[in-house]
Amino acid sequence: MSSTAPAAASATAASLSRRLLLVGRAVIAVAILAAVIGQLVTSLGFWADRGDPDIGQNLVNFFSFFTIESNLLAMVVLGILVAAQLGRPRIGRRFDVLLLCASTYMVVTGLVYNTLLRGIELPQGSTLGWSNEVLHLIAPLWMLIDWLVSPRRRDLQWRDLGVVAIFPLVWLAYTLLRAPLVDDTFASGRAYWYPYPFLNPENHANGYGGVAIMCVVVAAVVLLGGAILIAYARWRARRLEPVGAPAA
Repeated sequence: MSSTAPAAASATAASLSRRLLLVGRAVIAVAILAAVIGQLVTSLGFWADRGDPDIGQNLVNFFSFFTIESNLLAMVVLGILVAAQLGRPRIGRRFDVLLLCASTYMVVTGLVYNTLLRGIELPQGSTLGWSNEVLHLIAPLWMLIDWLVSPRRRDLQWRDLGVVAIFPLVWLAYTLLRAPLVDDTFASGRAYWYPYPFLNPENHANGYGGVAIMCVVVAAVVLLGGAILIAYARWRARRLEPVGAPAA
């Protein structure tokens, strides 16, 4: 048996793996776009049917969901990965950090939704079933799988956890400052709007104290998730091809 046979088989398997990643990334990016548009169209119809007087405010609310924002970021990142696999652009350490952020946010989105929010109707209009599953289950699972199996070595440092924390903290500040100023009386009879029940002080026995505890828990989950992804990436980095190799 030729000594080149195992090497050829290994190269063929690697090529097939990269092709599957390319197709998977493209499919999930398109699925996310379709899911966001589908839910938006469904919500617009729902708001119009009930005679909502402020569609503009509802649109801002829609794009204020962490789920929507994290999925849109994941869609962009997956698009860049697909383009990189096709030859452009070249990606490096800054992109690795962006990918870390997107993957962490998506994993946290999946965890929080499926442990705390599944079965609860979120205030974004009538929920579109398949879109809900794509945004909260399928896409988060893909981002985790992609991180675990990607053949490209990620150039990440522990200090990158600080970058991961920036957006969730800004989002929490924005949400908690904006929510009491949004008049949702027409839709819910309340003079405020919180995207998720656990951020509403009325849902906690000790009001904003309960909200603060939940914020700390979510922040801890984000940091822990990011730390696990970094640890895994650094472990694989010692076993995979150098940064800058063609595989993305």
